[in-house]
Parts: sequence; C-alpha cells; structure tokens
Amino acid sequence: MAVQIHINDVKKVYDKNVVIHNLSLDIKPGELFTLLGPSGCGKTTLLRMIAGFNSIEEGTIAFDSKIINKVPVYKRNFGMVFQNYAIFPHMTVYRNIEYGLRNKKLSKDEVQRRVSEIMDVVQIAQYKDRYPDKLSGGQQQRVALARAIVVQPEVLLMDEPLSNLDAKLRIEMREAIREIQKKIGITTVYVTHDQEEALAISDRIAVMNKGDIQQIETPEKIYLRPYNSFVADFIGHSNRVAGTVTAYKNKTAVIDLDPGLTVEVENLKKVSKDQRIIAFVRPEEFIIADEFVQGEVFGAKVLIKRFLGKFIQYIVECGKERFEISADTSSAKRIYEVGQTMYLKVNTRRINIFDSETEVTLMEDN
Repeated sequence: MAVQIHINDVKKVYDKNVVIHNLSLDIKPGELFTLLGPSGCGKTTLLRMIAGFNSIEEGTIAFDSKIINKVPVYKRNFGMVFQNYAIFPHMTVYRNIEYGLRNKKLSKDEVQRRVSEIMDVVQIAQYKDRYPDKLSGGQQQRVALARAIVVQPEVLLMDEPLSNLDAKLRIEMREAIREIQKKIGITTVYVTHDQEEALAISDRIAVMNKGDIQQIETPEKIYLRPYNSFVADFIGHSNRVAGTVTAYKNKTAVIDLDPGLTVEVENLKKVSKDQRIIAFVRPEEFIIADEFVQGEVFGAKVLIKRFLGKFIQYIVECGKERFEISADTSSAKRIYEVGQTMYLKVNTRRINIFDSETEVTLMEDN
C-alpha cells in the first residue's frame, strides 16, 4: 500500500540563512510528485530533509501518520536515485542490485527472485553479468533505479536523475521511469530544474522559488493557468506584455495592450477601469493575421527566423518591444523572412492576465 507524505510547516536554516520557509504540502499515495525550480530554490534541500540527510529546524515530515523527523536515515525505508547513479564500479549489475538486500536476512531464493523480477521490470536482465563501465548512461540509470526499488521502500526519492544523460536518452529514460513508477505504484518525489521533463513525467508539480512554493498543480494547469508571473515566466517561454483595463462587465474585460492591440478576455476576476495589468502570451498563442485591422492586430517586423522542422520560430519587433512567435509548419500559410512585416493578434482564450502590482493571476478559472 503506497504511503502519503505530509510536510507541515517545515523550515531549514543554513548559517542564519532561511532556505526553506515554513513550507507545507501533501504528496498523495502512489503519486509521482515533482519539485521544480531554478538552481538554489530549495528543491534538493527539501528532498534531503525527507531523506534525513538534512535536519529540520521547525515543522514535521510524516509518512502516513508516522512523523519521521527524528528517525535515522537507515530506518526511513526509502530508496534514492542520485544524479551520478552511485553504483559500485567493481560489482556486476546483479551484485549492485542485490547489495541492498544483503542485510535483510532474506533467503537466497528470495533474493534471487526479487533481483530477477526487478531486472525484468527495468529491462536490464540481459546485462546482469556486466560491469558498469560496459553500460551506457541510460543502462546505468536503470541499474540505480532497480537497486533503489528492489528493497521495496515506502518512498522513492530521485534527485536530478537524468541530468547526466544526453537529450535523446533523457527522453527515453523519463518515459521508462514514468512507466516503472506506475507499474510499481510507489510514492515518488522527483527533483528537476528541467521544465519539459517535469511536464512530461509528473502527476503534480510544485514550482519552487527562494524556498517557497509558488504553485502546486497538474502539468496541464501549471502550463495553461500559472498562478503568478514567476510560474508563467519559468515554465516554457512567454512574452510579457503590459496593458490597461478599459472596461469590465460580466467577468469580461476589454484590455489595451501596449503594442496597440485591444483584446477582450473572459473569465477574469473583478478588475477596475484603468487598472494596469501584465499579460503573458506564449509564442504559440500569437495568431498570424492575413491583413492589418486597426486595434485588432498589430504589425511587427521580423528580426530573426529559425526553421525548426515542426515549427518556425520568429523574433519580431514592435516599437521598443520584442516578441517570440512560433508558427506550425504544417498549417503556416507562408514563411516570413527577416525584414518583412507580419500582422499579429492573440488567442484570448489562452493568454494569462496578472495584476501588475501583486503579479498574481486575475483569471477566474485558475
């Protein structure tokens, strides 16, 4: 039975510097929960607090109802996969995986059964007699994963496990980790700074910054409806555009954006006339129009064109502002060249509006 992790009001201090600020969250049983954020945001520190490698100055961490603050590391019943794999170079794949079972006083047959079973799950049975220097990076990571879960821990902790792999292997391994985690059903806490990796692998994501959680949500909600401007800016690519509310009625606002574009945005919390806002528009949320219509589209000069196969990326300029635009190659009516002018409007169902002072979302459906 998978366990739930309760983190309640925890605090971590290094040399009078608070790096985790009275943070609380609940991780559901069997969930693949990702801690995502820039370097220094506190995500690895929090993971190490769960593991017991870091002390807890205030608050509690519990597996189900059992508080583990003072439980020694070796009694916390978790498996851990590190960034550098940490597998033994002088042992074969089989011996590496078997290592964690040696002190459990299991029968030889039981050890063999467990190791064979987990090697099949992570698809490395054919390499059981190889040494780590004869394995690829992805295969070594599978060994590290097998060794962590063969002991049947309550919780699996993963600290930037794919950062040492090349781009193709990262995609392959993140899919493998997701599949294996769901097959086993173990509660997993996963740390990464890679937004695409987090979106692809997670049940839910906690976006962190400076020791605080900015938003906890599903990948879809994090991307489509970020809670504040930090999340909107950190996840993927976004264009930040200032604007002013000119009218508001029935949760619909008329907003003048600074490039000279007037938009109507639905599902907004109550705003007032002349209120300043910030709109975040992702590159794919711009629509290339056929012709110029005053107030409905704005003209922008192409500064950079990058043909990337599935889509075309443009950097365009309107007045003093620069925007990143992406167009789907299969549906683009034309390809613009550097120096040409394109006319743009936005998909108002997808853009996000934030208060200019608090930088918190004004979207009603957040």
